[in-house]
Amino acid sequence: MSPAELDEFLAGERTCRMATVGSAGEPHVTPLWFVWDGSSLWLNSLVRSQRWADVAARPEVAVAVDAGTAFDELRGVELTGPVAVVGEVPRGTAAVPALDEVERLYALKYGFPTGFAPDGRHAWLRLTPAKVVSWDFRKMSATD
Repeated sequence: MSPAELDEFLAGERTCRMATVGSAGEPHVTPLWFVWDGSSLWLNSLVRSQRWADVAARPEVAVAVDAGTAFDELRGVELTGPVAVVGEVPRGTAAVPALDEVERLYALKYGFPTGFAPDGRHAWLRLTPAKVVSWDFRKMSATD
């Protein structure tokens, strides 16, 4: 995908799958909602979860976002790199300027008409990918 196609795809898709590795080396994959800001993927995660414990111990993750049903419709993006906690854990009501735009985009994307409201159970993780791989099988010709 071109950078513009990647931005459009990540803006439109609603669910990603985040892979972490536990302290004993066991893999763990979970679905999450996310926001892409053009350079980082923002994940709103439960802080009392295996995922949160995993990233506290090992912040390197892989995230996949994909779409399509038939083979020639498949497309997606894999982003890998370290995550960083941004803001309070769990997210409270204190102003965090770094989250203003992220929370606005999140509320718009997931249909929260009154805006983002912290629930005292989630916090923000920011993945600024070290590597991005994308694919779009819709672009393949019958001879590829």
